[in-house]
Amino acid sequence: MQDIQTINFEGIGLVTFARSKRARRLSITIKPFRGIRVAVPCRSSFEKAEGFTYSHRAWIRKHLKRVKQYESKYHENASKVDKIDGGKAKTILVNRLKYLAEKYRYAYNRVFIRNQKTRWGSCSAENNISLNMKLVMLPDELVDYVILHELAHTRKKNHSKSFWNEVDKLVDNSKQLRSRLRQYGMELY
Repeated sequence: MQDIQTINFEGIGLVTFARSKRARRLSITIKPFRGIRVAVPCRSSFEKAEGFTYSHRAWIRKHLKRVKQYESKYHENASKVDKIDGGKAKTILVNRLKYLAEKYRYAYNRVFIRNQKTRWGSCSAENNISLNMKLVMLPDELVDYVILHELAHTRKKNHSKSFWNEVDKLVDNSKQLRSRLRQYGMELY
């Protein structure tokens, strides 16, 4: 039994059908730079998956258009990211982290400034904070939101209700900022 097939659908393009032991139903995913993938459960045939895909052409076209826009913005912004001065970004972000940690009485261990692809920041179990150097491209209030989010993780190591309550004490409109941050994430990555 073949586990992967690729078929070119008119008006959609290449679609990869991949047999999955974990899939419980047929599902379509469209990812930037990876294309369209259909997860095919072991109990389903590739023929059934093709029919499923064909019947969802409108949905695929709609989402494919958004993914193509994202890919285009990614390429536009790649040149901006290449122009970030790592040393300058480190100075700005480390100084802002120190300021906010002192202001809100948080303690952290070490700080790392990295050029990450999927995260704005993280906090380790040892309270080491890692920040993405691309943060310097964001508005100041979003930079502060990310830093305060990571500082809150020095006290709450998960995303429980208690954690979000901690963040809400630090930031007035955290849900709105989180939503805006997602938009910037779509543009930068």
